[in-house]
Amino acid sequence: MGRANVHFFQACQKCEKVRRAQILLKADTDGPNWIDERIAEAYACRTRTVERLRQRFVEHGFDEALNRVERKQPPVEKLLTGDQEARIIATRLGLPPKGYNNWTLRLLARKAVELEIVDSVSYETVRRTLKKTV
Repeated sequence: MGRANVHFFQACQKCEKVRRAQILLKADTDGPNWIDERIAEAYACRTRTVERLRQRFVEHGFDEALNRVERKQPPVEKLLTGDQEARIIATRLGLPPKGYNNWTLRLLARKAVELEIVDSVSYETVRRTLKKTV
């Protein structure tokens, strides 16, 4: 990430923290005690967002409700190990098979299976692997 992107990301995090604090203040039963729909409308978010924030506050406390929740695991498990990725990239850097001028994603995926780098792999997974190296 570039320096400007880091500053922008940090600023966005601060804005989100302030927004969550404001939502919690409006939801306070000893304070304004707004209903979730009204809070969602006022802060341009979904009612479900307000509900989840309230629930997190009740179950885990103020600090955890206010701060961003880190994922325990990524949304999708990695399909290839680092070694498999490296071998696919090395294959791509080599000469294509006879009869071909260039490597295609499908050809590279078939070659990875043929060389027993992986049991099976889609050309889309190969594309994402190669995209990371560019």
